[in-house]
Amino acid sequence: MSVRPAAVASLFYPDSPPELRAFISAALRASAAQIPSGVPAPKAIIVPHAGYIYSGPTAGFAYATLKMARYNRVVLLGPAHRVPFYGMALSGDDVFYTPLGEVPLDVEAREALLALPDMAINNAAHAQEHSLEVQLPFLQTVLGDFSLVPVCIGSVPPDAVARLIESLWGDKNTLFVISSDLSHYHSYDEARALDRLSIDTILAMRDELNHEQACGATGINALLSVSGRHGLTAQLLDYRNSGDTAGDKGRVVGYASIAFYGQEKSS
Repeated sequence: MSVRPAAVASLFYPDSPPELRAFISAALRASAAQIPSGVPAPKAIIVPHAGYIYSGPTAGFAYATLKMARYNRVVLLGPAHRVPFYGMALSGDDVFYTPLGEVPLDVEAREALLALPDMAINNAAHAQEHSLEVQLPFLQTVLGDFSLVPVCIGSVPPDAVARLIESLWGDKNTLFVISSDLSHYHSYDEARALDRLSIDTILAMRDELNHEQACGATGINALLSVSGRHGLTAQLLDYRNSGDTAGDKGRVVGYASIAFYGQEKSS
């Protein structure tokens, strides 16, 4: 069995299981209190991927919506930060590991996705990538057992990513997680204004974001395209930036959690 070990534990999130569980539990409790009861399980979520002290509180809002949901598979898409490449990268490993244990990969889905254009096995793209890894402890906590389809997005048109999403869309027990931060390294007030425009674009279901607005713009645009065709709507769950959490207000990074709901609910 081939295992992709945790690469950013202790850097982006605690590597001690008790400390990691405590942080996630606190984030989920704080956000769950602000999410109305009876909210349906989303088909997809957009979640930030910075270090937990910066974006963990915002991420908690997205994951709190999943606590009563039943998913058996998560399709996780995040932008490549470490290795430049064209296309989309699947992992050839069987398992992704975090301090909370192992997450099995959906090998059947991987084999089917390899038939898509611009798709390949690329373990180097996954080896040090944090945009995917930081989502896993939250998913392990709220979902328990599930299989994973991790996709690292390189330089590729959103239409190609949309084809991937569409190919797995029909399974009501599949959750799509798009990993993305918003604006980077503007002043606090400027970031809030820029991010408001980006969030409004997403809520209006317009697949027009660029990579200055969101590092995961390709995945977000692809999700917006597919969600629009399926009649889903987007709801902002939380927005803040690093100046609100653990950073100074001179150069901040923006974070939002957004859920996508519709008749094709996963509950």
